[in-house]
Amino acid sequence: MTALANRPTPEQSVTSEFVNTPLLPYNDAETARQQAEAIERVRAMLGQTYPLIIGGERIARDDTFTSINPARPDEVVGRFTRATAADAQRAIDAAATAFTTWQTIAPERRANLLLAAADLLTARRMEFNAWLIFETGKSWPEADADVAEGIDFLNFYAREMYRLAQPQPLTRIPTEDNALHYIPLGVGVVIPPWNFPLAIMAGMTTASIVAGNTVVLKPASTAATIAARFVDLLLEAGCPAGVVNFLPGPGGVIGDTLVADPRTRFIAFTGSMEVGLHINSLAAQQQPGQKWIKRTILEMGGKDAIVVDETADLDAAAQAIVASAFGYQGQKCSAGSRAIIVDAVYDAVVARVVERARALVIGDPADQATQVGPVIDASAFKKIREYIEVGRDEGRLALGGGDVDRPGYYIPPTIIQDVKPDARIAVEEIFGPVLAIIRAADFTEALRVANATDYGLTGSLFSRDAQRIERAAREFHVGNLYFNRKCTGALVGVHPFGGFNMSGTDSKAGGRDYLLLFTQAKVISALKG
Repeated sequence: MTALANRPTPEQSVTSEFVNTPLLPYNDAETARQQAEAIERVRAMLGQTYPLIIGGERIARDDTFTSINPARPDEVVGRFTRATAADAQRAIDAAATAFTTWQTIAPERRANLLLAAADLLTARRMEFNAWLIFETGKSWPEADADVAEGIDFLNFYAREMYRLAQPQPLTRIPTEDNALHYIPLGVGVVIPPWNFPLAIMAGMTTASIVAGNTVVLKPASTAATIAARFVDLLLEAGCPAGVVNFLPGPGGVIGDTLVADPRTRFIAFTGSMEVGLHINSLAAQQQPGQKWIKRTILEMGGKDAIVVDETADLDAAAQAIVASAFGYQGQKCSAGSRAIIVDAVYDAVVARVVERARALVIGDPADQATQVGPVIDASAFKKIREYIEVGRDEGRLALGGGDVDRPGYYIPPTIIQDVKPDARIAVEEIFGPVLAIIRAADFTEALRVANATDYGLTGSLFSRDAQRIERAAREFHVGNLYFNRKCTGALVGVHPFGGFNMSGTDSKAGGRDYLLLFTQAKVISALKG
C-alpha cells in the first residue's frame, strides 16, 4: 500500500474542487513530438502476452486469443489467456474473499486509491493514448479525450465517495439520534465496451471499488490490452489483491457464468442493446442460494439525432453534424447518426455537411493528420457495409459507400440523404461512419421524428428560436440534450451521461448520483437517554 501511504491526507486531496482534465494541445510542436515518441515506444511493446489476474495470482496458459490493430490486421497488439467458466467461478471466489476486508476500509482511504491511480494515469497519459491508437483505431485527439475522461472519472468518483462518507442530512427529532450510511453491495461484474476502453472501463471499475465493492472485470476482447494495463496501474497504486480481478475471454462462456452466479450482487455493463437486455433478463432470475435482487447498471445503444431548423446557424450545424457522425468513425453510442433538417434549409445544410465530410482525412491513426481511422474489426466492417447497401435502397447516396485503398477495416464517411423516418438506417443502430439525413416539413415534424426511435440517449437542436428551444427541452426525450452544439463529448461532472428507453438505465455516469448505484443506504437509529 506504499502509493496510498504517500498520498496527502484525504482532507487535503479529496476536498479540493474537481476540475476537468484539459485536452493535450497537439498543435504545439513539442506536445506532438512527445506523443509521436510515445507511439514508437508502445509500438515496440506490441504483441506481449497478458495473463489472467485472480486474487493477485497471474495465470497464463497456452489457450490464448489476440487483439489486433484494426488499421493493420496482421499486427498483434496483445495476446491473452482465454478464461474459462471455472476461472470465472474462481474469480468470484477471490472477489468474495477480498470483499470481507475491502468493505471495512475507510471510504476516504478507498478514495485515495483512486487519486493515486489518477496521478499514475496522468503521468502515463501519452503511453495510454498510444495503446488506444493501436488497439482501437482512435485518432490522436479521440484517444486523448478517452484517457482524459478516465482521469476525470478517477478524480470525480474519489471526491464523490468522500462526500457520501460524510454525515448525511436527515430530519432531526428530539428523542433519537439517527444516521444514514452508504455501504457497499458486494461482488460485482464489470463488462465494459471496446469503444471507450479506458474511460468507461476505468469509470465503472473504480466507481465499484471506491464504494467498497470488489469486482471481476471482463474486458472487451478487442480492447483487452488497455484493460490489462489499467489493472496493473491500479495494483501499482495500491489496490489489494482480489479487489479487481482481470478475466478476459468470450462473453458467451464466462459472461453468463459471472452474471448468473448467486454471489454476484451487481452487473455494470456498457454495450449493445441486445447484450444488455440479455444481462438484465439473466440477472433477474433468482439462483439457488441467492438472497438479493441483483442490480444492473446498463448503458446501451443510441440512434441519436441532430435537428436543424430554419433559424439555425447553418455552418455551425453542419460542423456539429460531421463531428458527431464521424468522430471515431461513428463508433460512439452518442454519435449523431441522424440529421433531421427542416425543408426550408434542407438542401443548404446537406451541401455543407457533404463538403465538410469529404474533406476529412482518412489514414493510419498513428499519423497525427488522420481524422478518420478504421472500424474496430472484421465483424463491424461487414455489418456496416451491409447497412450501407440497405441505405442505397432507402435513400440517395450523397457521399462515400466505396472502398478505401489501404489495409485495415476502413469505411469512408458515408452520407445517405432523403431517408424516410421509418427506414432501417434511420431507426437501427449502425455503429459506424454512416449518416442518415431526413427531411422534415417543419420543427414539429422534426421533433416527432427525433423521438421516433426505441432509444433515447443524446440529441441536439440547432435553433435561434427561444420558444422552440424551450419546447425541445420539454419534449425531446433523451438523457443528454444539447442546444447549438454537437451531441457527443460529454464531460465528467458537467454532463452526467446516460439515456432513456432502450439506451439503458439512465445511470448518469460522471454525475453526483452515480455512486449511489453501487451502494445501499443503511439507517441507524438510537433512542436518546
